[in-house]
Amino acid sequence: MIFHSTEPVLRVVLLGASNLKMGFPQVLARLRPVEILAALGHGRSYGTWSRLAWVRQLPGIIQCGLWEELERRPRLPTVALITDVGNDLLYGAPAPRIAGWVGTCLERLARQEAEIIVGLLPLSTLEKVSPVRYHLIRQILFPGRRAAPWSAVLDSARELNERLRRLGLEHGARLVEPSPSWYGIDPIHVRRSMRSQAWNQMLDHPLLSHEGEPAGIRAAGGRLPLFGSAELRLFGVPLRNPQPVCRFKDGSTVALY
Repeated sequence: MIFHSTEPVLRVVLLGASNLKMGFPQVLARLRPVEILAALGHGRSYGTWSRLAWVRQLPGIIQCGLWEELERRPRLPTVALITDVGNDLLYGAPAPRIAGWVGTCLERLARQEAEIIVGLLPLSTLEKVSPVRYHLIRQILFPGRRAAPWSAVLDSARELNERLRRLGLEHGARLVEPSPSWYGIDPIHVRRSMRSQAWNQMLDHPLLSHEGEPAGIRAAGGRLPLFGSAELRLFGVPLRNPQPVCRFKDGSTVALY
């Protein structure tokens, strides 16, 4: 049985990919009571359908149902996070196109009068990656994709980062520069031991609580259903899930798109 001690007084919109998915317990631990709308997932693209291990497919973030739901719901004070933008470079999308997708998200969030946080790319870490290491990581994380030369990907990453910086400033967003200390051998995923520190810095905002774990999140472990998104495909079969997919005792809810 689920009890609700209060109604959410804050809405948080979370847009990202694998770092956001893996760090979700730390993200939840900072928020109380809150209504979360999230579009995330390993390998998530901002603009096109993406596939994980030839099994699960998710729509592009700009195409998912989060935006329609956001327009439908009554207004609440809103904080939004945009992060994990670099995946699309490894899918072969050029920096201007990716920046256009992010710009669309920013414009939609601005219409909600959201206070926005933008996570920049970990350039200082990426610039230390060798071509051999790049190809190895790409084969593990993005198998079956035609590889662009590392020098070209790195140039695109630099261009995309500058475009993200300009877009964020144009929309009054707080920009977060990832610390090199967050990363280990893997140059794009935050180390498990550094996730709390990384998310504390990323979500450093006056509206976001960080005074311990909300009741109910500790018991639930902050876990999300493996295939809980409102719309997805498993082995090519379309599936839909009712939202919100998680409810906690303090009244917090999580809806996945």
